[in-house]
Amino acid sequence: MNNIRNLPVTQRLINLAEECNECAQATLKLYRAMHGDTPVSMMDAREHLIEEIADVSVCMTALGDMAPLSDVGEVITQKAARWEERINDPDVRRRMMEDAYHGEG
Repeated sequence: MNNIRNLPVTQRLINLAEECNECAQATLKLYRAMHGDTPVSMMDAREHLIEEIADVSVCMTALGDMAPLSDVGEVITQKAARWEERINDPDVRRRMMEDAYHGEG
């Protein structure tokens, strides 16, 4: 990991952006596999998503000098609490279930 941190910050930022894009594509591929909209199996799509999440994680760690994981952890805690509040809101939960039922979520 130390060698990765020797890369210029600009290159590490580019790598993170590219890996985030690939992760988003893998996420959508798994979604399509779950709905039978691609010839890729759910297992293969899931494995690919795990690989892309790992790549994003490596890039995030490589940017630790710019965004220390302790700072990121604090923000994660705050965001997780907001998600929890939303999920516990009956109106939000109802909309999520309706979206999932209609194939929109």
